[in-house]
Formats: sequence, C-alpha cells, structure tokens
Amino acid sequence: MFLEKIKDLALNGESETLEFKKTTGQRTEAAKTVCALLNGLGGFVVFGASDQGELIGQQVTNKTLEDLAVELRRIEPPAFPEIQTIAIEEDRKIILVRVNGEKGTYTYDGRPYLRHGATTQIMPRGEYERRLLERLHNTQRWENQPVPEGITIHDLDEEEIHNTLVNAIQKGRMDKPPNVNTESILMGLKLIHEGKLLNAAIALYGKSEKLYPLYPQFSIRLARFRGKDRLADFLDSRNYWGHAFALLRRGETFLRDYVPIAGRVVPGKIFREDYPMYPPRASREAIANAICHRDYSSASGAVAIAMYDDHLEIINPGAFHFGFTPDNLIRPHTSRPWNPIIAEVFYRAGVIEQWGTGTLNILDWCQENQNPRPLWEEQPGSVIITFLPSLFFSKEAEPPFIGREEPLTGQVTGQVTGQVKILEFCQQPRTAKEIMQLLGLKHRESFYAMHLKPLIQNELLLMTVPDKPNSRNQQYLTNPNHNPT
Repeated sequence: MFLEKIKDLALNGESETLEFKKTTGQRTEAAKTVCALLNGLGGFVVFGASDQGELIGQQVTNKTLEDLAVELRRIEPPAFPEIQTIAIEEDRKIILVRVNGEKGTYTYDGRPYLRHGATTQIMPRGEYERRLLERLHNTQRWENQPVPEGITIHDLDEEEIHNTLVNAIQKGRMDKPPNVNTESILMGLKLIHEGKLLNAAIALYGKSEKLYPLYPQFSIRLARFRGKDRLADFLDSRNYWGHAFALLRRGETFLRDYVPIAGRVVPGKIFREDYPMYPPRASREAIANAICHRDYSSASGAVAIAMYDDHLEIINPGAFHFGFTPDNLIRPHTSRPWNPIIAEVFYRAGVIEQWGTGTLNILDWCQENQNPRPLWEEQPGSVIITFLPSLFFSKEAEPPFIGREEPLTGQVTGQVTGQVKILEFCQQPRTAKEIMQLLGLKHRESFYAMHLKPLIQNELLLMTVPDKPNSRNQQYLTNPNHNPT
C-alpha cells in the first residue's frame, strides 16, 4: 500500500478496523488488536503513528520484525497477517499489519478479543461459546450424535414414522423405498448413521417413558394469561412431554381452544367469513420453526406458547446464529437451520415448506388476516416471535358479530375518526408516541398500519424526516394543503 493511501486511511482516526501504535514496544497490545480484528471485520494496525494518526515512524531492523512475528505467533489458531514496512524518512519507517476478518474464534495468550469501536476488549464468554458451536456445527451437533446405550427403535413412535413416509410420498418429497419397515424408513430419513440411531430420531419420534429422564427438553409449555403480561394470573397452564410431531399438535390444539374468531355474513355468500385473532397457518409455522431451530443440547428450557389479552408469543429456547438478525427474517434469505436433520424430516412430512420461506409465509398470512407484522426478537436464552391481534379486533372496531350485513362499519368509522383526530392534532409536528397517547393506543404496529400508513400514503400527513422513516427524531405534520375541516 502506498504512503499516500496510508495517510488517507489515518485521516479518520482509530476505528473498529484501524489502530495506531507509536512503536513496536506496544506489540503486546497490538497483538490483542490483531486477534480482535481476526474475530471481527478485519483491518489494519499501524506502528509508527501517534494516537491522532500522525505518521512519525520508527527505526525498523530485522530484530524488530522478528520480535513482532514472535508476538503474533501467540495467536491461536495460527494466523498469518500481512506485514509491510514503508519508509517515510531516511531512517524511519512505519509497519503496517493487514488483517483479514473471519469473525472467528481466535485467542491471544488463551483469551479471545473483540473490537468495539476504537477499543479492544475481551470477548464475552457467551459470545465465544456461541461461535465455537457454530464453527463445529457441520460435524458435531446434538442432533447427529448417537443415542445412549439401551435405546432402540422400539422406543420410537412407529406409527408416526410411517405417517411421515406416507405424507412425504404424497407430497413428492420422498420416493417410496423398496422396504417400508421402520428401520429402512429411518435410514432414508438419515436418522441412522453407521448403524447407530441418532438423537434427532428421538427428538422426532421418541415415545417410550424411559426416555424422559434422558431427554427432559422434549417439552412444550402452554399458558393463557388473564392480562397483558406474566404478572397476571393463569386462565390455563399446561406442560406436555413428547416427540416433535406430538408437541406441534399440542400447540395447535391449545391455540384452537383459545384464539377468538370473528365472523361475518356477506350478502350473496352461503358461508360466513371468519377472521381469527391470529392466523392459524402463521402460528403453526412459528411453532414448527421453534421446534426445528431450538437448542436441544440443553436439558432445560422448552418451546413455549404464551397468550395474553393483547398479544401472542411463541418462544424458542435458542438464539440467532450465523449472523442472522430479525431484519434478515423479513426479507428473502437463505436458511441455515440449527438442526438440519430435524428440519429436513419436517419438510418431507409437509410440516414446513422450502427452507428460507417460513418467515416470509408468516408475513403473508398475517397480511391476509389483517394482522400487523409480527415481531422477532432475541432475549438471553431464547428467540421470541410476537403476534399482534388482527385489526378486526382493534380497540376502535365494533365486534364483527355474525349476522350483520355490515360488520366492519364500526371498524371503519373508528379508523376514520382516529385519522381526523390525527390531522387536527398534527397542525404542529408531533411524535408517534404523542399521537398514540391522543388515541389511547398501545401497539405501535397496529397504530401504524391502521392510522399513520394510510394518511402518509394519501399525502395527508407528512414526515419531518422523510429520507429516514425510522429516525428517532421523526415527527408527523399535517399537509398544509389539507384542510381537516
């Protein structure tokens, strides 16, 4: 790299990808930074530069470079960053260490490091362990390990195994094997490896009571709370243990018991139109995803469904992996299931569709049922998807009673009334929080879908920061060309 490019690089100062050291006498701290860059986005360490990025250089001999190389060899696994020397004066040089980022699990002197802004810090233990698991994922996962001694095919639900085969053949996702005995089916589903039954087979089909002490994590917790949070009493609480297909059915049954359905009779149609508070296909997909992606290596924790007065949560005991974030899930994306063998069997059985489309299907089904977009978030030890009620159950809407010819009149009237209030209120810039307080609303997604979005699309309401719709400084102002009276 030419000297002028180094100077350009130094203009912006130290950052997540750049650190300055005055001399190689600071090589210990520099090696920690190299380790952090290997575990992050990569970057540069420059020796012979002040903290402000001024290139002052230092004397560089063969021993200088040898001492630096020895220090970098304390990084494990071995890494070989590119080292260049560049003369800035007759007897002074800078040393440039170029590092390729790998988001890896490198350690210096036995400790992993990460770069946070312009500082180097020890990587949190939980983050390091998560990265190790991901690194070993292809070859060493809980699901592809052999079962303990004494567990056999006779401990599995053989009827469920044969049902999987029938469904897979009907959907064209599996050819009919020459032999349809249980062992042959399990081999075709990759649940037997080198003659040994795998943990994935127990997760999918384990039925014998003797399995419970060994696999207590095969469970689902179901709760209907009386209020809007967990401080409220239970209306119903259930815990079940069983294999993946049984737990999925338990979850579906629970939701059928408690999810309200609004219905209306449409003139000219024989059958009424039903609108459940939460779309069944979307909630079923979310439960199936939780079962496929959960962390089975921990004996504690369970897939959980928690229903409140104003929202529904489906909880997966696990974490986002491989760099996935909630934002990735609402756009087309590749899928890397944490338990690919289990996910493959669910796919063949018709429980889930093609990998990578599940969350997009959830979004579509919510839109069809007039539910706001669901919310994904990661909390310590779990990933949670939150569904908000269909707009047919919104606070402003009258209940769409069966038998009414115009069951949505109340909803439309409430929506229009709320929008008129907004336009009157926003004669001066107002925040979303202020508008929600005016209308007595609590759920931002429902508020945006029902009130703000239509007004903005019709250019009746303007954003004060139109180029950044999600800006924390965003406010809303009635279009001065619109007269609400």
